[in-house]
Amino acid sequence: LILPFMVIFPMISAVIGYIIGRKNKKARDIFACAVTAVEFAMAVFMCSKNIVFNLDGIFGLGIEFRDGGLRGILTVTAGVVWLMSTLFSAEYFKTYRNRNRYYFFMLATLGATMGVFLSADFYTTLIFFEIMSFTSWVLVMHDETENAMRAGMTYLTVAVFGGLVTLLGMFFMYKSAGTLNFEELGRIIASADDKKEYYIYAILILVGFGAKAGAFPLHIWLPEAHPVAPAPASALLSCVLTKTGIFGVLALSTQIFIYDSNWGFFILVIGTITMFLGAFLAVFSINLKRTLACSSLSQIGFILVGIGMQGLLGEHNALASGGTILHITNHSVIKMTLFLCAGAVYMNLHELDLNKIRGWGRDKKLLKLIFLQGLLGIGGIPLWGG
Repeated sequence: LILPFMVIFPMISAVIGYIIGRKNKKARDIFACAVTAVEFAMAVFMCSKNIVFNLDGIFGLGIEFRDGGLRGILTVTAGVVWLMSTLFSAEYFKTYRNRNRYYFFMLATLGATMGVFLSADFYTTLIFFEIMSFTSWVLVMHDETENAMRAGMTYLTVAVFGGLVTLLGMFFMYKSAGTLNFEELGRIIASADDKKEYYIYAILILVGFGAKAGAFPLHIWLPEAHPVAPAPASALLSCVLTKTGIFGVLALSTQIFIYDSNWGFFILVIGTITMFLGAFLAVFSINLKRTLACSSLSQIGFILVGIGMQGLLGEHNALASGGTILHITNHSVIKMTLFLCAGAVYMNLHELDLNKIRGWGRDKKLLKLIFLQGLLGIGGIPLWGG
C-alpha cells in the first residue's frame, strides 16, 4: 500500500496544511517541510523495490503503480528537489501574499507527480499527468501580475492541447492493441508485421509528453513561465515537471518501441532541434531566470538525443541508456541549485535583468561558490556531474 500512499499522502497533506495555515503560518511551513521530508524518505526506501500495485475498476480501466529501476530514480530525484525547494520557500515567501494557496498546490502537485512517475500504464500516467498540469498552473501564475497571468495561460493552453491530443492517441492505441500497459504494448507492437498505425498513435501520445518536457515545437511555455514563476516553483518546473514529459517519452521509446531505429531517429531529430534552439535562445536572454529556462530547454534536448540514440543503437545502447539516466538526475540537481541561487538574488534585489544586477554579488562569497558549482556542472567541466 505504500505506492498509492506516496501519491495520496501529499494531496491529503495539502488540505491539512491549508487548514493549519489559516491559523499559524509558521506551523504550516514546518508541516510542509515535514511532508516533503517524509515523501523523500519513502521514495528512498522504495527505490530498490520492484513492487506492482493494482486498483481494478478505479476510473474505469483501473490504475496500476510500479516502483524500482528508473521509476525509483525519478521519485528520489523528485523527493530531493521538492524537499530543498520547500525548505527555501519559507524564507522566499516571507513577504508574499497567497502563501497558503502556494503550499496547497505545491503539495498537490507533488502527489500528482509521484503518480506519473509510479504509473505502469498510459491510462494511469494520463490521469495524474492532467492533475499535475492544473495544479502546477497555479504555481506559474502565483504572482498574479500581467506577465504571470499571460504565462500561466500559455502554460495551460499548451497543457490542455497536449493532453487532449495524447488522450486521442491513447483511444486509438487501446482500440487497436486492447491494452495501455507498457509491457503488454511492447510485446504486441514488437510482434506486429506493420507498425505504421502504431507510429501514428504514438506520435499523438508523444504530443502531450513532449509539450510538458518542453520539446520543440511545443516549447513555447517554458521560456515564458520560468521568469515569472516564484523561484521555488521554477525549480520544480524545470527540475521535475519537465521530467514527467521525459518519463512519457521514455515509456514510448524504451518499452513500446524498444530497439526501433525509425522511432529512435524521430526522437533524435526533435532532441537535436530542441538542444540547439534552447542554447540559441539562452545566448540572447538578459533575464537571469529566462536564461536558466532556455538552458533547461537545451538540456532537455540533450536528454532526448540520448533517448533517440537508444533506439538507433538497438541492443548496443548501454552507453546511451546510462547517459540518458545520468543527465536526467544531473540536470535536476544542477538546475535546482541554479534556480534557488537566482531566487536568492531576486529576494534581495527584486530584479532579474542581468544588466541591473551586475556586480551585486562581488562580496557574496558563499553565493558565488554555490552558483559556481551549478555553472561548472551544467557547463560539463570535468569532475562535475554534467
